[in-house]
Amino acid sequence: MPTQADLGWTGCPAVERVPLRVSGARVFRGTRIPVAALFENLKDGVSLSEFVELFPGVTVQQARQVLEHLARSTRAAVGCGLKAAPVRPGDARSKDGGTSLGGV
Repeated sequence: MPTQADLGWTGCPAVERVPLRVSGARVFRGTRIPVAALFENLKDGVSLSEFVELFPGVTVQQARQVLEHLARSTRAAVGCGLKAAPVRPGDARSKDGGTSLGGV
């Protein structure tokens, strides 16, 4: 799977990167909330609606735009011959064996 640096975030309207804000991390536009927080929370089983409740300032639309951008970028990377590591049942990265995006 491509890293966050490889995803071409300039194509995602929900994300911005300001060098002096949050040490230059990619954040949800208009906030100080790192995009990485979405991925970490989904990995931990938090649903999308729970995420936006936990992080006021991020909208469901922004979170969906990030996930859609990730899906497009991943498909493009796979189309270029890059292969994502398989998620095996019981993998620590996924509570359900890799069958969902944490309640999204």
